[in-house]
This record gives sequence, structure tokens and C-alpha cells, in this order.
Amino acid sequence: MNVSVFGIGYVGLVQGAALAEVGHTVMCVDVDADKVQALNEGTLPIYEPGLEALVRDNHQSGRLQFSTDLAGAVQHGDVQLIAVGTPPDEDGSADLQYVLSVAQTIGLHMQRHQTIVDKSTVPVGTGDLVRARIAQVLADNNRSDLTFDVVSNPEFLKEGCAVEDCMRPDRIIIGTDSPCAEEVMRELYEPFNRNREKIIVMDIRSAELTKYAANCMLATKISFMNEMANLAERLGADIEMVRHGIGSDPRIGYQFIYPGVGYGGSCFPKDVKALIHTANSLDFDARVLKAVESRNNEQKATLFHKIHAHFNGALHGKTFALWGLSFKPNTDDMREAPSRVLMEALWRAGASVQAFDPKAMKEAQRLYGARDDLTLAGTKEAALKNADALVIVTEWQAFRAPDFELLATQLKQPLIFDGRNLYDPQRLSKRGFTYVSVGRPPSSPLMPPGDRP
Repeated sequence: MNVSVFGIGYVGLVQGAALAEVGHTVMCVDVDADKVQALNEGTLPIYEPGLEALVRDNHQSGRLQFSTDLAGAVQHGDVQLIAVGTPPDEDGSADLQYVLSVAQTIGLHMQRHQTIVDKSTVPVGTGDLVRARIAQVLADNNRSDLTFDVVSNPEFLKEGCAVEDCMRPDRIIIGTDSPCAEEVMRELYEPFNRNREKIIVMDIRSAELTKYAANCMLATKISFMNEMANLAERLGADIEMVRHGIGSDPRIGYQFIYPGVGYGGSCFPKDVKALIHTANSLDFDARVLKAVESRNNEQKATLFHKIHAHFNGALHGKTFALWGLSFKPNTDDMREAPSRVLMEALWRAGASVQAFDPKAMKEAQRLYGARDDLTLAGTKEAALKNADALVIVTEWQAFRAPDFELLATQLKQPLIFDGRNLYDPQRLSKRGFTYVSVGRPPSSPLMPPGDRP
């Protein structure tokens, strides 16, 4: 099939490359000419494992094209995928101007029956708005005889695993009231649906809500576990033991119950806010969602509070080594990242940061530019030099088994604040470290037997 993808952001690029990989001819279009030129020259705007090779191979084969020609894209595609951003407005609602702009473009240039697919994360009712906008454009241009279908087809991509999620989806949600559109979508996704039935067909509004409900459910699990971690600290319990205990229950499972410093990224914060806004617009008090958001906002500050308490508030002039800038591993995305909350709080307190991240260094440079209180180190070891403590914010694999002897020699004191519970407290105590983590009693160096009180 010929497929056009509007928006070469995270979703559009990954989905377009995956569709090209299975044989569809895909044209990805964007109004950002610099981004399009870079992609045509082989430079990707984001980091995602496996994506660079997927884009390069399919671009070279001719199955994946990048263009700014919006009219040409409408003519190219039998299926038009809308994958533009829906950033939050000040009131938390999703901004639909880009989605409706694409709908306007499709209405202006379509010349045959089209299947228009909302791939962007959009509030319930957006399908109706897209349908109305296209119908209005057609009527204004005396082309109301042209027919089209609107489909909701939300994405469920996890940053860091997005290529795998596209190539081997666990479910494919198709929201439509049209048998013709359903058949088109089944043909589009047939290569991804061969091992077992993954397609779930429902009405458009239910499909739109399914996306929000999924993300908000996962955010809820994270915030609940962080609340239990805070309670465990006060009770003298170990949240990691609790996690093992409850995760073994198949009704709960182990996914998304790791305590830490809160969720970030482009999806969970935005989608929780958007669903709260939708509820408010209906005079419905979304108490659970409000609590999820509140707990997460507080949790992002937990590392700073632990650092502040340890140093009795005397942070001015201190230097902290920070491992991890991206909001999660295997991405360079720093949107709503807990690292940003921590660094900005440390700077306000007069401290400096020496940071390292395997992939997010350029993004940190773009966000913060040149600052006297921020050093972007070339390696994780370089970030340690003469720092007053090490702070771990993102659980990259490269941080899981460090050289603790080197840490002890490079840091001014053997002190670690771990926002991801990567290490065993007793082992670090034996190595002479003071180790402060999340939801576990803080551990101090074990004294030789003769020195114990």
C-alpha cells in the first residue's frame, strides 16, 4: 500500500520506518525543512535503538521517503496517517491545532476516497473534529462528492523499545464505524498480525480513550509504588522486598512497579494532564488521576530533599556528579525528566553539577547551553572527579556495575544518592559507602568489629 505519514516526530518516524520495512511505500512529510533535509542525508532527529538502520535501509531502497510536499503526500497515500504533536496547553488540554491543520491539508488536496488515521494521542472526540474539518473543506471547495473515512489508531510505543513495539505489537487498536476502513486497516497491518490475532476493533471514541486509559494506568502504578516507597522509609521496611512480594502476584506483575524518582517523557505527564482536563470539562472529579499527578510531581523532588537533608541544607559551593539525564534509558529524551527538576533545584541552592548520559548530552546542551554550574562530562568516570557525591537519576545499563574502588578515589567522600535502587545497600556498606536510595533504610559504612559500640 501507499502510505503517507504527516509529522516526522517520534511516532511518525518509527511507524513510517516500520511500515516501509514490511513492504509498504511510505512518504513521511513535515513542515520542518531542516529535519527533512537531515533525514534525506541520513541524520536522525532522535535516538532510538535500531531505528537508524531501519530508516537508512528503507530510505535507500526507496520504500521510505522524506518530503515537505504536503500536497504530494496527500496524492501519494491510500492511507493518510496523522502523527503530529499534541502538546499540552497551559490548562493541561491537548493542543489540536496541528492535527486539524493536517486535516485541512488533506481536505484541500484529496482527489479520491481516503482513509485518514489519527495516530497522534488525541482527546476523545477528535475523530469527530477531524471528520468535520475535512467535510467543511470539501464543501467549501464544491467537492462534497468525495468520500473519506476517519479512523482512530493509537500508538503504544515505549521509548527505548519503539522499533520492537512497532514490529511486534502486542495489540493493534482500530477505532472505526466503517467496514471499508476496517478492511483497509487490516490490510495495512496484516504483516504485523500473522502469528496471532492482535487487532481489536472498536468505535472511534473508545479507541481514543483506550490510549489515555493505558498510559494513565501505567502512570498510576508508578505513582502508587513511589507512595509505598515513601511509606516504607518511614516504617523501616525495604520497598525492594515489597516489590518482589507483590510483583509475584500475577494480577499485579513486575512491570511499572519499580520505585524511583517519578515518571517523565512526552507521554505520561501530558496524557494524565489531558485526561484530567477532559474530566474537568465534564464536571467530573478525576480524584485518582489528580493524586497520580501530585505524587509524581512530589517524587521528582525526592532526591533533592535527600541531598538537602544529608548536607543540612549547606549545598552552596558543593559539586554533584549526576549519572543519567534522559527520563528513561535507551533514549535521548529529556522532556519532563526528573534530572531537570534535580539539577535546577541544586543550582538554585548554589551547587554545581557534573553530568553524564550515554545519549542525552546534546539534548542537555540544547536545553541549558553554557552554564558555569553545569559540566557535561565525556564519560561517567570524568563526571566523578572531585564531586561531593554521586547521584544516579536514570537506570542505564552502563551504570549498573561501576568500579566502586574508582568511585571511592574520585569522589571527595564515598557517598551515593541512588534514585533507581541499582545497588545492594549491604554490599556498599562493606565497601565503605554511605548509600541513600528510595524506599529503603539508608546504609552507612560498616565499622570494624573493634570499633562498634
